[in-house]
Amino acid sequence: MIKYIFFDMDGTILDDDGYITDESVKTIKETEIPVTLVSARAPIEMSEVINRLELTEPQIAFNGGLIFQEINQQQKILEEHPLKADVARILIQAIKSEFPKVSVSYYDLTHWYTDEINHGIEVEADIVHLQPDLISVEEVLSDKTEELLKIMLIGETESEILALKEFLENLQISDINIQRSNPLYLEITSKQAKKSHGIDYIIEKENLKKNELAAFGDGHNDLPMFERVAYPIAMDNAPDEVKQHAKFITKSNIQEGISYGIKEYLNKID
Repeated sequence: MIKYIFFDMDGTILDDDGYITDESVKTIKETEIPVTLVSARAPIEMSEVINRLELTEPQIAFNGGLIFQEINQQQKILEEHPLKADVARILIQAIKSEFPKVSVSYYDLTHWYTDEINHGIEVEADIVHLQPDLISVEEVLSDKTEELLKIMLIGETESEILALKEFLENLQISDINIQRSNPLYLEITSKQAKKSHGIDYIIEKENLKKNELAAFGDGHNDLPMFERVAYPIAMDNAPDEVKQHAKFITKSNIQEGISYGIKEYLNKID
């Protein structure tokens, strides 16, 4: 019997416009199974779904860099792993110098910052239904760096992002995680920020077993999450290399894949 479900957000529980459908909300609530969202997003970008699903369980943001509960629209921090100040400074300066066309933005606990509203930022703003705070890079580095929980990079092409990823890995900075959440996005977090780390926190807290857990995801950064559960379910819109790690393949995120996966797979597990 499934006792806990973990959901990635973008490309999974959300449609391509960044919304959760009424059908998904209905199906998830009807299961009466505890739910945790496991996302690269910031808490401010998760609140809409948390409220619609009426979630009171711990939630996982920044790919595991933050574990929190939302209580009366306020975040109670259970665990957090920010980027080290000197590491964030080196990364930001290097990226802006070597990849000036890449969109760079930053997150602390409650804000999304950028120094330029370009196409990448506009696309992201449409997806998350928020606007970033416009702030100079110098001000971010001097005043906000110690609070940064994520640096987000958006490229114009997949080849650019792959080159950027290689460049960052060649810097050999040991205190960071570099993950692709989709072909045009790279996200840099603390080394301790892994989706699997957040799931381990909940497994220990709730005394759960692997065969009691299911997870839905669509991206490479969901693979650590898949490893922690007995029933990993990939969306049909996931890349083949992600699907290879799934026990089940459900419909896509624009075809009610969440509802289909719950009804056709999870509800039939004894």
